[in-house]
Amino acid sequence: MRILITGSSGHLGEALVRTLRGPHDVLAVDRTSSPFTDRTGTITDRDFVRSCMAGVEAVLHTATLHKPHLATHERRDFLETNVAGTLNLLEEAVSAGVSSFVFTSTTSAFGRALVPPPDGPAAWVTEDVPPVAKNVYGVTKTAAEDLCEVMHRLHGLACIVLRTSRFFPEADDDASVRAAYDDDNVKANEYLHRRVDLQDVVDAHLLAVEKAPAIGFARYIVSATTPFQREDLAELRSDAPRVVQRRVPEYAEEYARRGWKMFPSIDRVYVNERARRELGWQPQYDFRRVVGCLRDGSSLRSPLAIAVGAKGYHDRVFEGQPYPVTREPSR
Repeated sequence: MRILITGSSGHLGEALVRTLRGPHDVLAVDRTSSPFTDRTGTITDRDFVRSCMAGVEAVLHTATLHKPHLATHERRDFLETNVAGTLNLLEEAVSAGVSSFVFTSTTSAFGRALVPPPDGPAAWVTEDVPPVAKNVYGVTKTAAEDLCEVMHRLHGLACIVLRTSRFFPEADDDASVRAAYDDDNVKANEYLHRRVDLQDVVDAHLLAVEKAPAIGFARYIVSATTPFQREDLAELRSDAPRVVQRRVPEYAEEYARRGWKMFPSIDRVYVNERARRELGWQPQYDFRRVVGCLRDGSSLRSPLAIAVGAKGYHDRVFEGQPYPVTREPSR
């Protein structure tokens, strides 16, 4: 199968190229050159997109401007890349007779729907939760998702949208979190409710390519399987350690050994049940596995995640933080 992968210099793009090159005929594109990029160009260039689509049977579209770019890029940049670029790919995929189109979205698309009132229970986030835009990043990702749905409805293009939770290895952008917790401690905690390993994300994409023609169009949350249940939501806001102790009691000993801490409160839980049921996805990396890795002294990350490593999101280093966290540019 000839597969077009966009964003091949990024975390997920590189991971997909590493996995698919060899078994498949891969064309990897990105605006930045890398050992995993075959052609350099931008998806906002319609002629470039058209030239890449010849003979392609499946598209894995990971290229995007991310949340870390909010402080360094204009809103129009997000529209051009995340919306217009996606539309270019969709329309050229239709013209080329592509059989599967997989769009990598984000749980950030839910926006303010992820933030419950101060005295409310944690949010139980499924695909049925309506997004409430928080910034231009979320606006453009949901707009691109809707374009996928429109192209399926109008042209029969089989499109799967995967809303992935955190899988980046960079440090948290919240300075108070970085000050209070060891970085591995933060990421281990997040497997309870908002993180996923890169290998599991890749596996979800491969299943989406396979299942898209039969499904037609769907959105799926791609996040580690949580041990929590709906009845835990109120207590998660007030005393998350107690809930974790009840659901995964073996964690306490391993955390105590390292001087780690559980978050005192958890405000949302991403639920992956639909992806597991409809795609047949079986994520391997969850909080229980993390605890087992701590006990065994093995890495919390998959070999693929370790191989890809940290890339950052900018071509310069920002002192004291992984990237600037400020308001979006006003112009």
